[in-house]
Amino acid sequence: MCGRYTITVMLEELLLRYDIYYKYPSKYSPKYNVAPGQMVMAIVHDGEKNRLGELRWGLIPEWANDEKIAYQTLNARSETLSDKPAFRTPFQRKRCLIPADSFYEWKGTGKQKQPMRIMLKSKGIFSMAGLYDTWVSPDGAKISTCTVVTTAPNELVADIHDRMPVILPREAEAAWLDRRITNTEVLRPMLKPYPAEEMIAYPVSGRVGNVRNDDESCIEELSLLL
Repeated sequence: MCGRYTITVMLEELLLRYDIYYKYPSKYSPKYNVAPGQMVMAIVHDGEKNRLGELRWGLIPEWANDEKIAYQTLNARSETLSDKPAFRTPFQRKRCLIPADSFYEWKGTGKQKQPMRIMLKSKGIFSMAGLYDTWVSPDGAKISTCTVVTTAPNELVADIHDRMPVILPREAEAAWLDRRITNTEVLRPMLKPYPAEEMIAYPVSGRVGNVRNDDESCIEELSLLL
């Protein structure tokens, strides 16, 4: 699963990358250890322009009785999006981009697991394919939530983990956000592993295993003795 990621750029760079030209009203700070259950930055399209907002990571479908399902919907397997009730409608009508500049996975090394930071060789921002929904709690509160779509790993990630987030090519982002596209077969070709030759991975400190650790030390490369 994709359970941790980073978005370490400044707000101005994020807005420029996604062609957002209005002042973002909420507080923003770089994140070095984004975890499930937290509020995460996401891009949606309102029919006229891209909009930046916050969604809680762990999708709660609008028909859910309570919030507990969110623990099961942190990720959505691309192969079964149309089969799962929680994801079927969002796949058709409620798609988002979740900006990141790396994600973490844990590589098995004997009895221990080594966290690895995985990113583009360019070290730039990329868009993870996301789905979102809005749930109304019994007390009337509206909670907007999201999930990260995953796919089979490319050759680089396969040595670390058996899944990876769907990273959309930049030229596919507009179509993914376009709510007029409800024929999901048009979208399926996008749900494939990102080219391994355009990515790198390196070991980082086990500090990323604790969600309370959220600083630059989380992304520092760890020198391993061979």
